[in-house]
Amino acid sequence: MTKAAEPEPEPAPEPETEAAAAEPEPAEQSPAVDRNAGRRRLKAALWPPRLSRGQLVVALLLFSLGLALAIQVRSTNDHHNQLRGARQEDLVRILDELDSRQQRLQQEKTELEQSLAKLENSSNQAKEAQEQTRKKATELGVLAGTVKATGPGIVLTVDDPQGQVKADMLLDTLQELRAAGAEAIQINDVRVVVNTYFTDQSGGGVQIDGKKVSQPYRFTVVGNPQDLTPALNIPGGVVRTLESHQARATITQQQKVVVDALVDLKTPQYAKPASK
Repeated sequence: MTKAAEPEPEPAPEPETEAAAAEPEPAEQSPAVDRNAGRRRLKAALWPPRLSRGQLVVALLLFSLGLALAIQVRSTNDHHNQLRGARQEDLVRILDELDSRQQRLQQEKTELEQSLAKLENSSNQAKEAQEQTRKKATELGVLAGTVKATGPGIVLTVDDPQGQVKADMLLDTLQELRAAGAEAIQINDVRVVVNTYFTDQSGGGVQIDGKKVSQPYRFTVVGNPQDLTPALNIPGGVVRTLESHQARATITQQQKVVVDALVDLKTPQYAKPASK
């Protein structure tokens, strides 16, 4: 009798395998990131602006410069608009005025540069000033009659054998010489100055500044001979008047004459320099 076949044992169920990669336990979650924090920090850094003193000064200077440039451009445009509407005659006149102004300024510049160069080149400015003062004093001394004078000129000799020449004739001669540019005059041994006067003597003859002057009357004159001689020889002038009174006038031109008569300088009793 055959045994009945034993039933095959059922395979044991395989244990559930762990996942190839075990899932990690959920870690402790980090706090949420504040996405607005960076924006707030940037805003805090930019506003309100923190300007140093130097930056503020630079900003003010740049603003002033821009404003000045804007004003200048506007002024230039206005001026150009005015010129654009001007007539041709007005433009020519404006151009002439600008040229004249430029020439005057250039002349002033040249004079100032010359004065500056003269002062800079002088080794002793005080000495230069003294020299200029001395030169001016000499020129005034020639006019006042306290300094001798020399230069080209003429010598006018008036012979009066009949004694017909009077004080007014000599005065007219003097005035004619002065009008012709005479710079220094001497009559005989009397220096002619601004207050020189002529008088007739009762017994004949002429006095100049209270001094008797005998004929022949000799005028020694420093000046341009080419101007002095024609002034005396004009028709109806000094020479013709003297000749009409039987006097003879002789004019000699010379390259160098010397006026050496001097006057005593008197201190004014009443007149004083006026304050400015």
